[in-house]
Parts: sequence; structure tokens; C-alpha cells
Amino acid sequence: MRLDDFDFPLPEDRIALRPARPRSSARLLVAEGDAIRDRIVRDLPEVLRPGDRLVFNNTRVIPARLTGARLRGGQAARIEVTLMEPAAAGGWRVLARPLRKLAPGDRLDFPPGLTATVADRGAADARVLFDQTGAAFEAALEAAGAMPLPPYIAGRRAPDAADRDDYQTIFARHAGAVAAPTAALHFDADLLAALRDRGVDFSEVTLHVGAGTFLPVKVDDVTTHRMHAEWGEVTAHAAAAINATRAAGGRIVPVGTTALRLLESAADAAGRLHPFRGMTDIFIYPGYRFRVTDALMTNFHLPKSTLMMLVAALMGRDRIMAIYDHAIRSGYRFFSYGDASILVPAADGAPGVAPAPDGTAPGH
Repeated sequence: MRLDDFDFPLPEDRIALRPARPRSSARLLVAEGDAIRDRIVRDLPEVLRPGDRLVFNNTRVIPARLTGARLRGGQAARIEVTLMEPAAAGGWRVLARPLRKLAPGDRLDFPPGLTATVADRGAADARVLFDQTGAAFEAALEAAGAMPLPPYIAGRRAPDAADRDDYQTIFARHAGAVAAPTAALHFDADLLAALRDRGVDFSEVTLHVGAGTFLPVKVDDVTTHRMHAEWGEVTAHAAAAINATRAAGGRIVPVGTTALRLLESAADAAGRLHPFRGMTDIFIYPGYRFRVTDALMTNFHLPKSTLMMLVAALMGRDRIMAIYDHAIRSGYRFFSYGDASILVPAADGAPGVAPAPDGTAPGH
């Protein structure tokens, strides 16, 4: 498989810079088998069945984008930093602009009251040590940081106060993500109540989405791409509820690719979900046989991205390209603040190959 297999032309005016208001008024493309229907997110109770279970990612986005000054030898220079993830050696791994100007020992000041020291610098990122930890660090970050909007939004407008709410789902409980699980941005209290009345169940899992989700794929042979690892948790309670739904014949519908990737990481070859707590770098591309996912609610993704490869694995490459062509021609809004889709593979299952006898699957 080549990277160009997942490319498509997208007019710039299809990129959403603000979300729909109210959240559930976004458009919803329903692709089930060979059929496509154009709906609205608030129609979800009519699209889903009683007994289905939606699985949400309850990570909370931290204000991970920092702008301040690099200090060395009495000289100051502007620096922009985006937190990626806690580093195994302590501190945080960060993306920085300009990265090449950083050196170990540099002091970084981020007003009004957050300071870091550069511990080391690599070819793609750096590791910094902040002067505060725990609750004090979280409070200082809230004061100094901005929401880490994706580059295709941040390059066209600056983050503002509205993004503090807009780029956070109503399920956000556990701080640690530097990108939002954006499919869940479409849900509000009224929609959840209507879904409950329909008999749709809910579960929550946690995957702290890393900044690696914004990094482009740089290899032509996509099977050689390596994903950044992200921390996730599926509790015993969530695993039991999801297994019970499957045993009763209900469908498991992750809301977002982050929830899907975590579920597939925690499922065994027989499709049974187990409690999970740790790192996952699962990469799902065509040829992968899904273990626990019956359908997916997701936004529309970037060309040549790992997320395009994931939805192509679920629906088949030719089918997903036809779906995206329909979305573009029909004026759907793309990416994080854009519209949504429900992707339901054909009844005979998603394209792919069965897991190997040892239980491993392509993409692990």
C-alpha cells in the first residue's frame, strides 16, 4: 500500500474553523453497506438501534500550547512549545519552534508564571523540566497555555476563549490529552437523553491523545509507518459492559478513532474485551480484521493520514473514497470542528485478513 492511495483533493473552504452550534446541529453522513444517507447529528437516535452501545473517550485536553521566551546568557528569544507527552526520564517531551535554537540548560519562561529548563534536544523534539508539578503545574498551565488547535486551524486563526469550551467534549474528565477526541464534540445533554430514551447504552474509556496525531506520514510504504504510543485505560467495568452488549447482540460503536484504537488494543483474537491500562501504538490500515468494533462515528479526516487508513480498513479503500467524494460534493465540513459520519461496514464484515493463529493482528 502506498501513501498516495489515501490521498484526495479537498477544497480549502471545506475545512471547518469553528464548530456547529448547537453541537448536535452538525451534519451526519450515514454510510451503511452501499447506502449513503445525509442526516443531522441530532438524528442519531433514529440511526442507532436499541441495545447499541456508544463508547466515548473521556480524556480532557490540556492547554498544551505555550508561547514565551528562551533565555540564555542574558539574551531572550521568542519560543513556541506544544506539550506532547510526559517523558519516561521525567518532564515532558515537546515540539518547539524553533527547535534547532534550543540547547540543554536553556530556560523557558511562559507568562504569567510557568518556567521550564531544557533537559535535552533530539532531531524532532525536546525534553523540558517544569519548575512545578502536580496540581501547581496544572494551575500554572491553565493560566499560561492555549488550546492546542490542529495546525490546519491554528495556521488560519489564533486560539481564543471560545476554544476552551469548543475543543473539549462534555465527557472530558481525565486531563492528559493534547488533542481532542473530536467525534465526541458533537454530543450535548439533550442528545444523550434522547439516545438513552432510545435504549442506546454508553461506556467511557480513556486515551490521552498525543501530538503525534498531527504529524504527517513520511513513508511511501504505509506498512512501515510507526505510530506514537499513547496512554490508555479500559476499566473492568467498561470491559464487562461492552462484552455484555456484544453477547446480547448489540453493536459496539466507538465515538472517534481514539476510542476505537483503544478498544482494538484491549480485545483478544476472539473479540472479547479485557481491562487495559498502559501504552498502545496500534496502527490500523487495510488488511486489519476488527475484533470488537461494529461501526464507527467519526469526523472527516486529512488526506494521507493514519486516520484515513483506519477508516479505509473499516469500510474498504474504494468505498471510503466514494464516501468522501460524496461528502465533498455535498458540502460537508471537514476535520476537527467539522461534520460527522457513521460508518457501518457491509454485513459480511470489513475487508481484511483474519488474525494470525497466535492472536496477533495486522496493525499491532
